[in-house]
Amino acid sequence: MLELRPNCECCDKDLSPDSAEARICTYECTFCADCVDGVLKGVCPNCGGNLVARPIRPAAMLAKNPASTKRVLKAEGCAPKAA
Repeated sequence: MLELRPNCECCDKDLSPDSAEARICTYECTFCADCVDGVLKGVCPNCGGNLVARPIRPAAMLAKNPASTKRVLKAEGCAPKAA
């Protein structure tokens, strides 16, 4: 089950569980659409994988399986992973 992290790792923008702006990689690194499109160019700075729209968990299921409240922020900032 996805953690549904609450923020962008680059800019710390809040990303609610139902946010259409949230993007993730296969490791669940989480970024906002603005950072993915503008800074990261669609590539996760942590693993080098692609970033895609995060699925939205239905509200009824959020009550049973809530989203994470742990914020993750890249202290060194964000830049695309070098090839």
